[in-house]
Amino acid sequence: MLSYIIQVILFQTLFLAVYDLFLSKETFFTKNRFYLIFSVLISFVLPLIKLRSIQKSVPQEYTILLPEVVLSPQSVIEQQQWYQSINYLDVLFWVGVVVFSLFFVLKLFKIIQLLYSNKIQKKDGYKLIFLSNSTKAFSFFNYIFIGELIPQERRKKIIQHELVHAKQKHTLDLLFFELLKISMWFNPILWIFQKRISSVHEYLSDEIASKTVETKNYINSLLEQVFQVEKISFVNQFYKSSLIKKRIIMMTKERSKRVKQLKYLLLVPVLLSMLFYTACTDNEEPTTSPVKGTQKVFSDLNKEPHISEKDTYFDIYIGNEPPNTKEYSLGELTSEERKEFQEFKKEFEKSISYLKFKIFEGLNNRKLIAVSVYVGKSKVQYMGDSENVPFSMVDKVPAFINQGTSKEKFNKNMANFVQNNFDINYASSLGLEPGKKRIFAQFKINEEGKVIDVKVRAPHPELKEYTRKMIEKLPLMIPGEKDGKVVKVGYTLPITFEIK
Repeated sequence: MLSYIIQVILFQTLFLAVYDLFLSKETFFTKNRFYLIFSVLISFVLPLIKLRSIQKSVPQEYTILLPEVVLSPQSVIEQQQWYQSINYLDVLFWVGVVVFSLFFVLKLFKIIQLLYSNKIQKKDGYKLIFLSNSTKAFSFFNYIFIGELIPQERRKKIIQHELVHAKQKHTLDLLFFELLKISMWFNPILWIFQKRISSVHEYLSDEIASKTVETKNYINSLLEQVFQVEKISFVNQFYKSSLIKKRIIMMTKERSKRVKQLKYLLLVPVLLSMLFYTACTDNEEPTTSPVKGTQKVFSDLNKEPHISEKDTYFDIYIGNEPPNTKEYSLGELTSEERKEFQEFKKEFEKSISYLKFKIFEGLNNRKLIAVSVYVGKSKVQYMGDSENVPFSMVDKVPAFINQGTSKEKFNKNMANFVQNNFDINYASSLGLEPGKKRIFAQFKINEEGKVIDVKVRAPHPELKEYTRKMIEKLPLMIPGEKDGKVVKVGYTLPITFEIK
């Protein structure tokens, strides 16, 4: 999703630069209006040619990773506390949407209030609203608001000008940008687009309204008095001081020659460059439909896999090294594969962190999901072996004796064990640099319920050995079962602590 948003803003910036540099000074006002609306719309479509669906997902995983345990001098906290499960970027986005929606509603309410609190006069095709004790002048759809303090001789020119806004539906353009600003409130380019199209609306209205009167007289009427304006971004304002100078320049400017319309052909190389950019990654939808089959779990493609009872589009790879086959991008999957892929990830993402997934070519035209543990900026550790059965595949998970047999009980007991056996003061005494530190402990619970094959990644050799000895102290457990047989089950336990 973030990649999509960045591309939208990038494309909008490029379109805006083309407009400001080559088109804004020309008198092709109708074409410029179309350009501004079209360029914003197409900027939302172009990235989808690459993405085809807005992706919020990364490839999926298994549950051999336990919930992370976060250590502090006072306590041990499981990762999935409520405050740690919140996506704060999502919260910030929706707070922004709500705030800007409220502003929009308040602006609409202000207009409705003006409609009900002032005198209305029905005319042919529009309505005049006389604002008491005011010199404001603006329009909203077919409603023309005009201050009662504006002299009678100038009202006719203002009404002619605002009627152009009403007939050409300029309010729809402004509302369109207003709604975009709500959904992408963090995008400053949309504010600039709205200002540009507001200027084009005024140029269009001036061009048509000034045809019925001498241009010099029309300009004089703009300069005779400094008028107030309503600070509502989606109404068409007759007098707006920041626009007066530009409007006068455009009215006195010589009409652009028709040959200059060739400037709009600049859109062709701009669009082609954008399409080339989005096509850099091969994201075509595969033409062949995938077929579900019995899922296999590999640690080595040259060895016999573990057979699951599930019918899926993917096999699973949990070896120590990534498979030496073709790697697929998410865009190369079919919609069915993507759906299974995303559902698989969602199933575990609330209780598992620091897993990365890649998709590789498997056997018999099947695809593999390869699971790895993210350790650092560039370090990725693949995990598993042929005897290691993923948590999600066992019928009965291993359990602490007399402590319950559910997965939740196991996770809680493991967190309590770490709390009681890991001395954070020892870790602090090793001279590590201040900041957050992570340890990854891998181990298996074998057919006898014993902890075996303990492997640890830690930021200090002594801490690595200390953690290994701690894991080896785990008590004898009830082993896991698959298809009525006792099996080994592998785990990865992330531990996080802070060095003050």
